[in-house]
Amino acid sequence: MTLENLLAIHRLTRHEASRESILKLLAAAERNLMDARATIISAENRFDAAYKAILQCAMAALWAKGYRTPTSEPGHHQTSIQTLPKTLGVDADTVIVLDALRRQRNLNDYSGDSVSDAVLAECLDQAESLLNLCRKTLGNT
Repeated sequence: MTLENLLAIHRLTRHEASRESILKLLAAAERNLMDARATIISAENRFDAAYKAILQCAMAALWAKGYRTPTSEPGHHQTSIQTLPKTLGVDADTVIVLDALRRQRNLNDYSGDSVSDAVLAECLDQAESLLNLCRKTLGNT
């Protein structure tokens, strides 16, 4: 499915973002990743901060392509993650991992499930990798 197809079915909207706003969102992702590395807070809050960095990277990539997800609609996190192959060239296996982290975030937020050290480590690794890809790809936006 293309970004244009997602626009046609109202999963995306057009969005004209300035270079400054994209870089600002990436800076927020960097701050969230730094917060996620703070070992004095709970694994759940660290996971949440790392996941937020992932989502901010996905949103920045969409903005750079001229789109955004309608945040008032359910599923905007999922759509943001699933567009990464089209916006940043992320491979399908990575998208599967990122989507699993999204589902874990929902379990944590809505059911109170705890976050294991292994899941936290995976989320931190994925957030760092995605942020590095964004810096490389979007840094000159």
